[in-house]
Amino acid sequence: MKRNKIVAGNWKLNYGPKAGAEFALELRKKLLDTPGVQIILCPPFLALSPVRKAVEGTRIAVGAQNMHFAESGAFTGEIAGSMIKETGADYVILGHSERRHVFGEDNEMIGHKVARSLKDGLKPILCVGETIEERKAEQTMSIVAKQLRAGLADVSAAQMDEVLIAYEPVWAIGTGLTASPEQADKVHRFIRKELQDLYGEEVAAKTPILYGGSVKPDNTKGLLSNEDIDGALVGGAALKVESFAGIVSEAAALS
Repeated sequence: MKRNKIVAGNWKLNYGPKAGAEFALELRKKLLDTPGVQIILCPPFLALSPVRKAVEGTRIAVGAQNMHFAESGAFTGEIAGSMIKETGADYVILGHSERRHVFGEDNEMIGHKVARSLKDGLKPILCVGETIEERKAEQTMSIVAKQLRAGLADVSAAQMDEVLIAYEPVWAIGTGLTASPEQADKVHRFIRKELQDLYGEEVAAKTPILYGGSVKPDNTKGLLSNEDIDGALVGGAALKVESFAGIVSEAAALS
């Protein structure tokens, strides 16, 4: 099934309100000639509104990098999905490996966040992926299946229209290592089969599955040429105009 390509940039802990808006304006100018790709910028919370304003009137969307599963309450330092929605953002990254392995978020918590994001009108980008130890132990598929099923535990087939999945092997994030197109495609096909078991063939066929893990302009074509890889969740390369624009350009050529 032919699906439009998606390129999401996860800025992580980089670019505040002023720098984020300036960077977004640069990207806006650079990306005018690359139609056919859904672009999503995911800055830190404080930069959401300025970045959204900077790309207003374009096809560039904005997303947050995390959110809490509660609507409100005594959760010092946390951000609710409804607050994110107020900034004009439409997406939120959930279950990123850094949230799982640095901040200790478990599968159950991430599942609650996914369900809450949908209630708040946000489109979750649910991340799944294995560590290098799990890959060496040949546990990739079982780990990915467990994360996927827990993350989607309270998501209906109808709600899947708003959900994106991102496969991001932990060993390929910020390391310079990248899963080969064959390795990535094998896991993406497995994820689509899992989605088919959960929701049926139609939902599985149309759910976007992105690849994340040291994506660069020179490996984008090899990865995104695979039928089951619908786009990229970009980390380090999303912080430079030229490299991010290069990834978007490669994706556009495949759309």
